[in-house]
Amino acid sequence: MNPTIIIADDHPLVLKGLQDFLIEKKFNVLASAKNGKEALALIKAHTPDIAVLDIKMPFFTGLEIAEKCKADKLPTKIILITFEKDEKTYNDAKALGAYGYILKEFALEEIENCIASVIKNKTYFSPDLLKFIELQEAPKHFEALTKHEQNIVKLISNNKTGVEIANLLNISTRTVEKHKSNIIKKLKLESKQNSLLIWAKENSDFLNTQT
Repeated sequence: MNPTIIIADDHPLVLKGLQDFLIEKKFNVLASAKNGKEALALIKAHTPDIAVLDIKMPFFTGLEIAEKCKADKLPTKIILITFEKDEKTYNDAKALGAYGYILKEFALEEIENCIASVIKNKTYFSPDLLKFIELQEAPKHFEALTKHEQNIVKLISNNKTGVEIANLLNISTRTVEKHKSNIIKKLKLESKQNSLLIWAKENSDFLNTQT
């Protein structure tokens, strides 16, 4: 089956690049749009099988178009393309039933696989994006910690000793130790020496993205 496709992007070069590539690969590109308003009008006029939409466009974003299509029960499957590696946008896209989410830097490499998945009613999300989001995901039980405890774990991951943590946070070393034993319980770690340090080191990438 050769699906009917509409493309929309407000960057002329990206739009042309995608259109030329899909036509060269013998895909049935019905039309292209330079902004969200044109894109929505084209989707309503043609109800293509697939709409490849830039997330950030004038008038309507790709997400807003996905939302409108969902509300109007249009059968067009939405593939979003973006430069954003952003967990919130990704979650919004999934919630709105978007079928694909591709990073622009890999658009030409991934669009074919993405369309092939979408035709089979399977979602396709950029592997690079998923890898990035997994890194951002909180480790198990981390949410159980208070902000203060999270801060202590972050300092531990940055090789701060109990004495240094006490000085930095203006508390006694005894209080630091008390916090540490609470953190170990909350994270459900074994109460053996260095278990918290090992955990903090293993999760330091995540901890250091936290403000």
